[in-house]
Amino acid sequence: RGVEMGAGVTEQRYDFFAFLARMQYINRWGLMRNTQPENIKEHSLDVAMLAHALAVIRNTYFEGTLDPGRAALYGVFHDVSEIFTGDMPTPVKHFNPNFKRSFHQLEDRARRKLLAMLPPELSQVYEPLFFFEEQDAEYQAVIKAADKIAALIKCLEEEKSGNLEFKRAGEEQLESLRTSPLPEVAYFLKHFLPGYRLSLDELHLG
Repeated sequence: RGVEMGAGVTEQRYDFFAFLARMQYINRWGLMRNTQPENIKEHSLDVAMLAHALAVIRNTYFEGTLDPGRAALYGVFHDVSEIFTGDMPTPVKHFNPNFKRSFHQLEDRARRKLLAMLPPELSQVYEPLFFFEEQDAEYQAVIKAADKIAALIKCLEEEKSGNLEFKRAGEEQLESLRTSPLPEVAYFLKHFLPGYRLSLDELHLG
């Protein structure tokens, strides 16, 4: 699409980043009563920070060789398809295998639609960030763990506010994380998760 730039010069317009900015309008946990709404833009920042932390923990304590910056970027873009699809509740997404497979295909089409909003040269740069699951299972496991930790933290925050709607979801996320084979996940649960259960006055500030 062309945009007049003056003196008869037409420049191509790309709406990629304008669409990404609309992540803030897509709320998560659609079937549940929230005391504090959470959108996918907020969630993506949480996942990026947690993925970075998990990579750093693995490298520091468990002889890992992950690139924390790469993990963080994957976290930033892991839910971009939801700009088009919305946040599908897990029970609906897993209603049956055929629906789950079709929904994953829809997510891929949504990512391709977003990439088409970039110049071809830039699209090549962003494509690996959008489809990292197809390239590196090691990073995929870290992003999935970070995603679950972010969901667990959301559940804890809702419970602290007196909202028991998230109690079972929190228990399920915690149980799933406790069975994770990733040592950095166990480390995070032991050393960092307890702080999320505390009030501001109870946090240790060093």
